[in-house]
Amino acid sequence: MRRLFSDTMVIAERNLVRLPRSPDLLLAFTVQPIMFVLLFAYVFGGAISTPGYSYIDFLIPGIIVQNIAFGGFVTAVGLNEDLSKGLIDRFRSLPMARPAVLAGRTTADIVTNLLSAVVLLVTGLIIGFRFDAGPLDIVAGMALLLFFGHAFSWVFAVFGLIVSSPESANSVGFIVVFPLTFISSAFVPVDSMPAGLQWFAEINPFTYMVDAMRALWLGAPAGDSIGGAVLWTVAILAVFVPYAVYRYRRAAVQ
Repeated sequence: MRRLFSDTMVIAERNLVRLPRSPDLLLAFTVQPIMFVLLFAYVFGGAISTPGYSYIDFLIPGIIVQNIAFGGFVTAVGLNEDLSKGLIDRFRSLPMARPAVLAGRTTADIVTNLLSAVVLLVTGLIIGFRFDAGPLDIVAGMALLLFFGHAFSWVFAVFGLIVSSPESANSVGFIVVFPLTFISSAFVPVDSMPAGLQWFAEINPFTYMVDAMRALWLGAPAGDSIGGAVLWTVAILAVFVPYAVYRYRRAAVQ
C-alpha cells in the first residue's frame, strides 16, 4: 500500500506538471466554465422559472456538478494517448504498482476539479450567487463535489481504455454524460419535465448530487438527496474502479 501511494503521487504530479504547458487544457478548466455560467445565467435565465430561488442561485450548484463530472475527460484522453504511444508498456517495465497509473491520473483530476469549482464559484459570487449556509456545510458540499468528480474520473478512465483514439475518448464521454446532466435538476426544476423524463430525472445520480449541493449551500430541504448522492458515488466507484483496472491490465498485455 505504501508503494501504491507513493507511485500514485508520482503519476499525479506528472499529470499536473504538464498542465501549465497545455494552455488549451487550462482554458477548459477556467474560461470555458465561465462562458457556460454567463450563457445560462443571461441567455436562458430569464425564461426559466425556479420558485423559491433566483436563477443564479439555482444554476450555480447544477453547473458546478456538471463541470466536475466532465473534469475526467483529461484522464480519458491522456490514458488513450499513453496507450497509443506505448508509454503504458514503459510503465509496465518499471518496478511500480500497476494501478498507480490509473490512480495517479484520477487523483490529479481532484486538483483540476477543485480549480474549476473555485473559478465557477468566484464567477457565481460576482454575478449574484450567495451561500445560505454555514462554513461547515459549504466545506462539506465542496468535499462531496470532489468525491463525485473523482468517481466520474474513473468512468472516463474506462472510456479512455476502451476506445481507439483520444478524440473518440472525449466524444464518447460527452455523448454518454452530457444527456445525464441535462435530464436532471441541474438547470430546470424536475417537475417541469414531461412524465417520462421526470421519472428518469428523479433517479438520476446528477439530480441527487445537485439537490444535495442546494441543500448544503442554499439551505434547501435535504430529504434523501445527500445520502443518495453518497450512495450513487460509492456505487459508481464500486463498478468502475475494478473495471478500469481490468481494462488497463488487458490493454497493457495487448
